Amino acid sequence: MRGWWREIAGLVLPVDCAGCGRPRTDLCERCRGLLGGASSVRRVRPSPEPAGLPPVYAAGRYGDEVRAVLLAHKERGALGLARPLGEALAAAAGALGVAGTVLLVPVPSARRAVARRGHDATARMARAAAAALRRQGTPARAVTALRRRRLVADQAGLDAAGRLANLSGALEAAGGATALLAAAPVVLVDDLMTTGTSLSVAASAVRVAGGRVAGAAVVAGPDGPEVHSDARPRRWQGRGFTRTE
Repeated sequence: MRGWWREIAGLVLPVDCAGCGRPRTDLCERCRGLLGGASSVRRVRPSPEPAGLPPVYAAGRYGDEVRAVLLAHKERGALGLARPLGEALAAAAGALGVAGTVLLVPVPSARRAVARRGHDATARMARAAAAALRRQGTPARAVTALRRRRLVADQAGLDAAGRLANLSGALEAAGGATALLAAAPVVLVDDLMTTGTSLSVAASAVRVAGGRVAGAAVVAGPDGPEVHSDARPRRWQGRGFTRTE
C-alpha cells in the first residue's frame, strides 16, 4: 500500500529532479545521462579484488547526482526512478555479452531494511532491467533467487576484510530456486559496487546452488578505474539523507 500511494503521489504532485533538484521533472536529461548508456558502460574492479568476484560492469560513475538518484529510489520511495535505473542496469548487463536467456538475480537486502523502506529497491530495479533487455530482444528474467540465511552486522565502518567476515556464508539459494539457477547464466545485479564483497558472496551462493555466474551489473561503480577498499569509509549528504559507505 505504501508503494501504491507513493506512485499515485508522484503523478499528481510537483516533483524535483532526484539527482540535482531541478524543478518539475523527476529526472532531468543531464542526470539521466549520468546514469550512462551502452557507450559509457565500463568494467570496474575493486582493489584488492575479493576471491570469486565475477566480472562487474557499471553503467555510471558514483558521483553526487547518481548517489542522490539511487537514494531517492531506495530510501525516499521515488518508485518512478526504477525504470531509468533498470535501463542503466540493462546496459551494464548487456556489456557481459551473454548469449541466450539470462537470469538477473538481485543481491538480497536485509529484511528489516526492506520493511523499513516499504519496497525492495534492488529487486524492483532488476525487474525493470529485465523488461528493458526484453525490449531490446534479449530473453531476460529477474528472479529473487537468493536470500539471507542469517543476520549480519551493519556494513558501515567495515573495511573489505571486515565486510567479508561479516557476509561470508550469509547468503543461500531461496527455496525452490536451485533448479532455476542452473537453467540459465546468472547476472548478479546491485545498485553499486564498492569493495565487491557483496557480489563475491552472492556469486559463491549461486555456484554452491549449481548455477553459473556470467558476471555482475551495477548502476554505479567507483569514480576511478579502481576503488581501494582499505580507504576509510566516507560519509556524504544527499538530498536529506546521510549515508556511510
